Amino acid sequence: MSKYQEILSPQALFFELEAFSEGRSTHAWRCFGAHPAKTEDGTEGYLFRVWAPNAPMVTLIGDFNHWDLQATPMERVEGGIWEAFVPGLHRYDAYQYAIHTLDGKFVGKADPYGVHSETRPNVSSKIYDLGSPAYQWGDQSWMAYRAKQVPYTAPMNTYECHLGSWRRTGSGDFLSYRDTASYLVPYIKEMGFTHVELLPVTEHPLDASWGYQCTGYFAATSRFGTPDDLKYLVDELHQAGIGVIMDWVPAHFPRDAFGLYSFDGSPTYEYADPRKGEHADWGTNVFDYGRKEVRSFLLSSAMFWLEEYHMDGLRVDAVSSMLYLDYGRKDRDWIPNVNGGHENLEAVEFLQQLNTAVFAVYPDILMIAEESTSWPKVTYPVNEGGLGFNFKWNMGWMNDMLRYMELDPIHRKWHHNLLTFSLMYAFTENFVLPLSHDEVVHGKKSLLNKMPGDYWQKFANLRAFYAYWLAHPGKKLLFMGCEFGQFIEWKHDDSLDWHLLDYPQHQAVHHCVRELNRFYRQHAAFWENDDDWDGFSWLDCQDYEHSVISFLRRDRQGGTVLVVCNFTPVVHEGYRIGVPAPGEYHEVFNTDAGCFGGSGQGNGVLRSEPIPWHSQECSLALRLPPLATVYLRLHTVKEEQETTKDTRGNGYV
Repeated sequence: MSKYQEILSPQALFFELEAFSEGRSTHAWRCFGAHPAKTEDGTEGYLFRVWAPNAPMVTLIGDFNHWDLQATPMERVEGGIWEAFVPGLHRYDAYQYAIHTLDGKFVGKADPYGVHSETRPNVSSKIYDLGSPAYQWGDQSWMAYRAKQVPYTAPMNTYECHLGSWRRTGSGDFLSYRDTASYLVPYIKEMGFTHVELLPVTEHPLDASWGYQCTGYFAATSRFGTPDDLKYLVDELHQAGIGVIMDWVPAHFPRDAFGLYSFDGSPTYEYADPRKGEHADWGTNVFDYGRKEVRSFLLSSAMFWLEEYHMDGLRVDAVSSMLYLDYGRKDRDWIPNVNGGHENLEAVEFLQQLNTAVFAVYPDILMIAEESTSWPKVTYPVNEGGLGFNFKWNMGWMNDMLRYMELDPIHRKWHHNLLTFSLMYAFTENFVLPLSHDEVVHGKKSLLNKMPGDYWQKFANLRAFYAYWLAHPGKKLLFMGCEFGQFIEWKHDDSLDWHLLDYPQHQAVHHCVRELNRFYRQHAAFWENDDDWDGFSWLDCQDYEHSVISFLRRDRQGGTVLVVCNFTPVVHEGYRIGVPAPGEYHEVFNTDAGCFGGSGQGNGVLRSEPIPWHSQECSLALRLPPLATVYLRLHTVKEEQETTKDTRGNGYV
C-alpha cells in the first residue's frame, strides 16, 4: 500500500498494480511516472514510480538535485518497482532515472511513462501534470456524434499528415501544434476529408525516423509544443467535424541509451534472444509480448492516447513484423514457436488482447492494421479467430495499382489483371486503400511523377486514378501533397511545395480532388456498402484491349453510380456500356473536364437505348474521354431528391 496520498485511492492503486503484474493493466500511466502527491504530514511534491526489476540500485536525478547521482535514492518495493517522493517540484522540471550497475556505472533513462520531454537533442523527461490544470475540452458534440457512428457504413476519406513537414514557417522552423491548428483545420475542412491521420506524434529522438522509432510512448513530441497544445489541435479538428487517427508503433523501439533499450541493465522491454528481439535491418528491438509488464505498458499506451487525447483511432504500424518470427530475418536467424511455425503466438495474443480491451471501452474507435501479408482474419472479431482490428490497409491493391499506373498506356493492356485482381479479395477484410507516405519516398517518386507521358498526360493519369480510387470499394487514405500534385518526393525536413498552387495544372488537380471528396461524401454508394458485393458489381472488367473498366456502386437505398475508367489517351466515340435501368443518364463527374485541367471531352445527358449489353437489357453509347474516369447517374425525381437532400455522408455538423 502506498505511503503517499496520490491520484489513485489505495484500493485503486492496489488493483492497477496487480493488473500491471498480470499483464492486463490498461491505465498503468496512473501508477507509474511522475504524479503530484502528499506525504502523511501534508508535504506536497511529486511521486516517481518506475519498473526496473533487475536494477541493483535506481536514483532520481534532475534539475531539483543538480543531477546528483546519490542525492535522491529510490526505494525498491514489490514487483521490481522503485519509487521516490520529492517535495517542491514544478512543471517543466527535467529528470531522469539513473540505473546503476554492480560495477559502479550508471545509465540515465528517460521516464517510460513520462508525458512530456525535453526537445531533441536533449532527452530528459519533464514534470507535467495532465490534471492540474486539466485541459478544458470543447469537443463534446463531436464525441457524442462519434458514438453513434458505425464506421463500416460511414464515409472515411483520410488525409495523412506529417506535422513536421506539412507546412513550416518562412524561416523553415516547425509550426507549433496551435499554429498548425490555425492552418490545418480549415484546409482539411475545405478539401472535404473526413479524417486526418497523424504520423507518430509520440516522442522520438531522430527526425529522419518520421516518428516511427519512438522513445516516449506516453509523451507527445515537444517539437511542436506541450501536451495541452496537442490536445488543442485535436480539439479544434473535432469541433470542425474532422476525426483524428494517430500512428502508433508497438512493433519495435530504437536502441538509444536513454530509452527503453536494456532499461534496467538487462533486456527488460525487449526479448532477450536477439534472434527474436532484434530487427537488424531497422536497428531496433522487438517488444517482449510474452512479458506481462510489457503487455501492460503497451495496452496502457494505446488507451492513454484514446482517453487523454481523444484520438478517434490508432493505425498500428508494422503489424506484419509482429506476427512473423522470421520477418526480415534469414533462415538461421529466427526461433520457431512451440509448434515449429513462424508465427509469433505471443504477438497474436497481444493484438487480440489489445483490440478486445480497446473496443470494450470505446466501441466507436478505429483500430487499423498496417499488415502487408495474407494473414487471415485481421479484421475479424477475436471470438471468430481474428486479430480483432476493424480495418486493414490493402497493400496488395496499392502495389498493383501503382505498378499499373506507372506503365506506358500502350503496355497497360498486357497487365489488365493488375487493374481488376483486387476484386478477387476486396471483401475478405475491411480494407483501407492507402496512398501513403511510404509510396513517395526512397526513390519511388511522387504520385504525379510516377505517371507516364508528357506534362498534360501525367496530370490526366493522376486525375483518372484518383477518381477510380475513390469509387473502388474500401475506405480511403491520401498522403499530404498528393492532393495538389507534389512533383518531387516527400522530404521530412522541409515544407510541402505549396508554391505549386500558383501553376494552373496543380490548381486544377487540387480542385479536382476537392470536388471528388465532395462527391464521395454526398454519395453513399461510394462508402455505405464497402464490404460486400451488394455495393459493387462489374459491368465490364474484360476490355483489356482498350484498358477500360466499368462498374456500378450501390448504396443501401438502391441509389447507384456508374463508373467508367479509360486508362489510355485515346478518345472512344460511341463506346457502349450496359446500364441497369432505362432512362436518362447524367454525367455527374468527369476528370477530363476543362475546370480540372482536362480536354473537355464530355457527355452531358445520355438516353439509354434498348440494346442489350454487358448482361443488361439496355445500354448507353458514350464519348469516353482520354485518360479519364467518368461517373454517371440515372436521372429520376428520386435521384434528384437524394442528390440535394442526402446528408448521410456529410459527417459531423
